[in-house]
Amino acid sequence: MAVVIQGVEKHSPAWKAGIRAGERLCAINSHPIADVLDYRFYMLEERLTLQLEQPDGGVKSVKIRKQEYEELGLEFETYLMDRQHSCKNKCIFCFVDQMPPGMRESLYFKDDDSRLSFLFGNYITMTNLQPEDIQRIIKMHISPVNISVHTMNPELRVKLMANPRAATSLEYMKELAAAGIKMNTQLVLCPGINDGPELDRSLHELAALYPAVESIACVPVGVTKYREKLFPMPIYQRETARQVLRQVNAFGDRFEQEHGVRLAYPSDEFYLLAEQSLPKAEYYGDFDQLENGVGMLALLKSEFASALENSRDEVLEAPRKISTATGAAAYETISCLAKLAMEQFDGLEIKVNRIENHFFGETITVSGLITGQDLVEQLSGKHLGDGLLIPSVMLRHEKDRFLDDMTLPELSRLLGVPVHPVDNDGWELLDAMTGARRPKE
Repeated sequence: MAVVIQGVEKHSPAWKAGIRAGERLCAINSHPIADVLDYRFYMLEERLTLQLEQPDGGVKSVKIRKQEYEELGLEFETYLMDRQHSCKNKCIFCFVDQMPPGMRESLYFKDDDSRLSFLFGNYITMTNLQPEDIQRIIKMHISPVNISVHTMNPELRVKLMANPRAATSLEYMKELAAAGIKMNTQLVLCPGINDGPELDRSLHELAALYPAVESIACVPVGVTKYREKLFPMPIYQRETARQVLRQVNAFGDRFEQEHGVRLAYPSDEFYLLAEQSLPKAEYYGDFDQLENGVGMLALLKSEFASALENSRDEVLEAPRKISTATGAAAYETISCLAKLAMEQFDGLEIKVNRIENHFFGETITVSGLITGQDLVEQLSGKHLGDGLLIPSVMLRHEKDRFLDDMTLPELSRLLGVPVHPVDNDGWELLDAMTGARRPKE
């Protein structure tokens, strides 16, 4: 399969070798190039022979010598160099199926592309993979692989995903482990379905693949108000969330005693649902599962404390009033951090606004699913001071707009104040609160 070259960066090795847009890249050092993984793996060598197909159908070979990690300079129509692979599962807990109608098309796309797992940390179910894909992962030693496991019971996994390949694809994990490929895994837990004894089974069978399996995240199912004609899904309450915490932490305690690492971690949301205090930052080891909301609040608190300590001798140049907006899950944490900042900086006033998720339903409490219209509805008419700070995860999909397509400039205009996205970083949050701009340590 040849890939069309859309452009060539000027003065790059490919440009100097005479390669131009419109040609098709067929192979590098006799290895066929089908997608970005092939391209990035085989281009690393210093001496390359590229096989190219011309627009008129002719074929030519081009020799290039470059530095080992130097980019070739070729540009393609898409980053992946072909179409994105969609999910073939029909999971009973799928969040995309719970989206309301009328949203932008990209939000209804179900991604299950292994290449995005390797390149950007996305989680995959492996049901799209074939044996040759596993062999390519092993050959290229692509590691870690992020896997949505959900259960290690093959029959139950088929029921959860409504895909017969959900059972057989679990066997791929054993092949990857035997080849030394590292894996981060997640279990989206559904009350009464894959928790309880099934959770114990999953934890123990994944632990048997340690050290290839580096971490296990346990995350509660997300349930929106748009579940008409879908599987009737209960949500975790305080006591059921506490039961999950007991199971996972008992397992983690035993595993840590034997191996020095906890391996399995409940997400922050489980602690909040259970109305229990979050662990300290030390509990989370290397924070391997931040993308699953595991340890995000503990890390934020730890970084914020360091930032405060580092700024003991600093003062505000002028009195400052600022507002923040956050989802219900992080409200208590952000309120606590704001209080600490105000105690240290005379003249600093911070108003923390808890935003309820009316768009998806109040069972959704994470900040990343807050929409612009909920911010407008709940903040309009309030005195927001010098500006509004929001978590940048509210814009995480296209980075420049909320899930409901409202843009930052539009939100700023409707609220009448500048709106500043802030990453989940304690240093950056303190800087944004005080108006400082210091480099991170």
